[in-house]
Amino acid sequence: MASRLMALWDWFDSRMPSVAEEWRKHAAEYYAPKNFNFWYYFGVLSMLVLVIQIVSGIFLTMNYKPDAGLAFGSVEYIMRDVPGGWIIRYIHSTGASAFFVVVYLHMFRALLYGSHKEPRELIWIFGVLIYLSLMAEAFLGYLLPWGQMSYWGAQVIVNLFGVIPFIGPDIALWIRGDYVVSDATLNRFFALHVIAIPLVLLGLVVAHILALHDMGSNNPDGIEIKKTKDANGKPLDGIPFHPYYTVKDTVGAIVFLAIFAIVMFFMPELGGYFLEHNNFIPADPLKTPEHIAPLWYFTPFYSILRAVPPLFNSQFPGVLAMGIAVLILFFLPWLDRSPVKSIRYRGAYYKGALALFVVAFLILGYLGIEPTTVWGQFSATEGSMMDRVLDTKDRATWVARLCTILYFAFFILMPWYTAKDKTKPVPDRVTM
Repeated sequence: MASRLMALWDWFDSRMPSVAEEWRKHAAEYYAPKNFNFWYYFGVLSMLVLVIQIVSGIFLTMNYKPDAGLAFGSVEYIMRDVPGGWIIRYIHSTGASAFFVVVYLHMFRALLYGSHKEPRELIWIFGVLIYLSLMAEAFLGYLLPWGQMSYWGAQVIVNLFGVIPFIGPDIALWIRGDYVVSDATLNRFFALHVIAIPLVLLGLVVAHILALHDMGSNNPDGIEIKKTKDANGKPLDGIPFHPYYTVKDTVGAIVFLAIFAIVMFFMPELGGYFLEHNNFIPADPLKTPEHIAPLWYFTPFYSILRAVPPLFNSQFPGVLAMGIAVLILFFLPWLDRSPVKSIRYRGAYYKGALALFVVAFLILGYLGIEPTTVWGQFSATEGSMMDRVLDTKDRATWVARLCTILYFAFFILMPWYTAKDKTKPVPDRVTM
């Protein structure tokens, strides 16, 4: 059998040698730093979840009906009558949240070790474009179950585009395809979610990996391993990606899939964070849910939107702040003026700023899920002057405003505190 397989491979390789060449370039002879740690699992896990989502999505579309009158019923049909349909649906819904978990951790690792800095600016830009595409994909797919929260969440988010001066109403009409969220909206969202955005996403992932392998991977020390090579031109501090990191990543994938399976089988709704309770109710255009909020992975930016007060009865300042909060990520490579990459050799300024940024982001995410009265209201009888000044405001809104300021301060002040930060000497070679 082994000889027959080798003969088959030789036949294939003689007619398409580029496959073996690409395997050598991107795996067997791609030298990665030998000091990768836990944080370097999440890039591979992102690709694993992408495959899970594509495969499970294909099977879901076999029984889903992109029709306003049939969509909700088709989802129930998948859950109740299609053999194995319930597990496919839960794989896809759990995978949507898992995708954002691993992507957020992947982006956090870049902030830890300076993977956005020169010469990897293009890798970071491709990564941010992947993040934006992922947000678009999640938003478009959120409408498809045609439940109460899907319908009204889409209505609210599309209406946000309508507050843009001059062109907003036309943009909102173009996105919906109608004057309200309707069957036309569902059909175009389905087409974009199933065909257009996945193609863009796959193209960006390929570009991201090609750019990464051209420049070489960063590492926890932020040292370029290509600077020290042996007589054969191989990095002294590098090891072949295959078999060393393929085995390591396989172990990480197994642990991840075990956690994934626990969530999928025992708590697929996760208390309403992964699948919201209102989405098990058919969409009703005449009945607005008491509290409309996006799923957890959008809530930090939704909280920024709510934190910015309206101007002349227009919510445009909040929408603008929400957009800038995402787009500012593109400029991170040029905002960071530190002479070192890794947080191991940075000073207290960057470490403190990153810690505050993470805390602010998590608080914004929590507040975006909850109603603004989650912490109660100030009372003018509580005694302090601040209480009397803010007696008509609630605590959550002001905490969200403080966290919004901290979020933007992390980026806006970065050129100053990264340039002034006291750094440690960086070793010539990587440490284990």
